Amino acid sequence: MRTANRALRAPRRPLVALILGGLVGGLVPGRPAGAAPPAGTARPRARDLGVPFEGTPGRYNAITDVPGVEVGQVTLVRGGGRLRVGIGPVRTGVTAILPRGRSSRVRSVGAVVSLNGNGELTGSHWVNESGLLETPILLTNTHSVGVVRDAVIAWGNRRFPSPPGQEAFSLPIVGETYDGVLNDINGMHVRPEHVFAALDGARGGPVAEGNVGGGTGMICGQFKGGIGTSSRLVDTSAGRFTIGVLVQANYGRRSDLRIAGIPVGQELTELTPVYPPRPPAKEPPSGLPRDPPKGPATGPPSSPPTGPTPDVEKRKDGSILIVLGTDAPVLPHQLQRLLRRTALGLGRLGAVSYNSSGDLFVAFGPPQPESGATGIELWRALNNEELDPLFQGAVQATEEAIVNALCAAETMVGADGNTVYALPHERLRALLRKYHRDPSAGRAP
Repeated sequence: MRTANRALRAPRRPLVALILGGLVGGLVPGRPAGAAPPAGTARPRARDLGVPFEGTPGRYNAITDVPGVEVGQVTLVRGGGRLRVGIGPVRTGVTAILPRGRSSRVRSVGAVVSLNGNGELTGSHWVNESGLLETPILLTNTHSVGVVRDAVIAWGNRRFPSPPGQEAFSLPIVGETYDGVLNDINGMHVRPEHVFAALDGARGGPVAEGNVGGGTGMICGQFKGGIGTSSRLVDTSAGRFTIGVLVQANYGRRSDLRIAGIPVGQELTELTPVYPPRPPAKEPPSGLPRDPPKGPATGPPSSPPTGPTPDVEKRKDGSILIVLGTDAPVLPHQLQRLLRRTALGLGRLGAVSYNSSGDLFVAFGPPQPESGATGIELWRALNNEELDPLFQGAVQATEEAIVNALCAAETMVGADGNTVYALPHERLRALLRKYHRDPSAGRAP
């Protein structure tokens, strides 16, 4: 765990050490919701910085507060300097969420929602058609979806072999966001053994956040993004239930970013990503014509680049994956209603869901009831009037999970020296005071 966010400082470490460092387990049981994160995530969480949130979090303030849920992550960080496809730099990984844990193949109530469909979430059609989730949920980078999907099937066939006479089939849920700014995404560095390690290493308890797992190379609001999680305990007349959310945050423009209602992106206009100029193309052999310059000239043709440039060019807006889990007794259509509310938590932080953003959400609920002798399943469900507290919890947990991802992530230098800076904690604290949003500072005058 301790190597996950420090690997950039020692890029020559053996890869196996980085893999083992990315596995998440319940290493620090009993940690209060606002306490420091588990080993491997050195930076404090949003509540530790004084960011105010509504609602009551669970024991770990993580998706693993939902009973039975386990999370495993493998983080791959290797190399530096100029991008060489197939070699590096590598800044990627995989995150696995197992709704019923590693040892159970029981189906869960399931739902999928697309806020903006510029992305991939395999297996999603069958989840909404059947109302059930049958596999773990895996998060990775855009170009590793295929290998991760195949590896989940292989893992499932190995761990849960089909009875004789039954044909095994699986439609795994694998989601992606694009990490090609920092990672050698075309190098296909996520391998089946990494997926196996994430699944086999999944545990309950605290969950590492920031530059880990599938979120290793992600960018959020033009700050370093990644994995974040949070939970809420909600009370209904039928009892208390848990809502857990985990995000892979890789979306948004700086000017839109808001935290606790504060226009953070408009206040923090510095520390935008830096993309050093690529080395000039090699001179053609003597006597061959040179390619004409492309686009308007920005200086003398022979002038070399003067240094790194900030992120001023138009780039794809990125994406976000949201995973929601609950132990509340809900039917598939009710779970889908609950899942839609996560978009409101995203909106609290200023998100617009632009054309090029892939904003895909998946949820799981209680296990599918067993069929009786007559083949009839007996389902229990909350009355629709009882769903409002769950809706609130979904909004609140999503908002906090994204801010936790921003607060946990650390500055990263990746392919071609591209640099994405972490959200500066002291500047955020200063803004909380300036806008009278710091609970420890008392009421505004």
